[in-house]
Amino acid sequence: MLFEQFGKRGTDFLGVKYPVISGGMTWISNFELVKAVADAGAFPVYAGGNTPPDIFEKEVDRLVAEIKTPFAVNMITIAPNFRAHYEILQKKDVPFVVFAGSFPRKSDVQGMKDSGKKTMAFASEGSIAAQQIRFGIDALILEGSEAGGHIGHVSLMILLQQVLFEFDQVPIFVAGGIATGKMVAHLMMMGASGVQLGTRFVMSDECTAHPNFKDAFLKANARQAISTPQYDSKLPVVAVRAINNKGMAEFGKLQLQLLKELESGAITREKAQFEVEHFWVGALRKAAIDGNVDTGSLMAGQSVGLIKDIKPIKQILTDIATEAEAELIKMRGKF
Repeated sequence: MLFEQFGKRGTDFLGVKYPVISGGMTWISNFELVKAVADAGAFPVYAGGNTPPDIFEKEVDRLVAEIKTPFAVNMITIAPNFRAHYEILQKKDVPFVVFAGSFPRKSDVQGMKDSGKKTMAFASEGSIAAQQIRFGIDALILEGSEAGGHIGHVSLMILLQQVLFEFDQVPIFVAGGIATGKMVAHLMMMGASGVQLGTRFVMSDECTAHPNFKDAFLKANARQAISTPQYDSKLPVVAVRAINNKGMAEFGKLQLQLLKELESGAITREKAQFEVEHFWVGALRKAAIDGNVDTGSLMAGQSVGLIKDIKPIKQILTDIATEAEAELIKMRGKF
């Protein structure tokens, strides 16, 4: 099959049937979703977030004991518990780690490789891709600003040209705005080793997110998934893409309040940035776990406008593979 041929580098690297990664999403990518994705033949990522270290270690032990195919654990490099998570993972039989949030240092990459793990990191531009390859990273993920949750400022269309077309030393997986097998086929023809999906896996039967959360996704269109602005460089914030609601407005008010406190000297920049991240962790839990879709955070990519159903993960992957194969055959005929 052409889909298998084009996806071979990705499947060989990941060690799974489909060259499809289920991205690590806080409060979403839990044990249940990881197991369902693994059982269906794709590559799951467990979201470590800023989980208390003792709970994090218990969940990692459960993953190692019960997941029999390759998977990754996602670590947020800017999270307060990052170093604790890192030290825990070094001692565990976890096959892959994904560095997220910011870019890992060379010592971070090498430390995980020395403990027998394959490493993956995000590249937001060409210079970062080159740096991570020098550091010894085993694979890169290009995530365009179309994606949901914490995002960079560059669209996948530009990243494809900046990074995918320029580097071939390691497998490169692409993410952001992807929801169809046709798009997967064209990205693989461009040279991608595979894709990472997030929003599509939220809209699965096995995802344990609250029904209200999923219902909000069903009703949303692409333009409603907006990114947050940064009001002032005095308070650098990582943009977040989510469906527009009262929670997004509350974040704007929080930024203004924190800026006033910064100007008066009542708070340090580090503390202000911590308050920003604390807001998002709590707001996402409020929506995804508690079902409060009015003031909680509905983190979603713009692909939410392309997804109009909830179905089993096995069906999602079968549909992607079937559609991608048909598109590759069609394109072969054109050539």
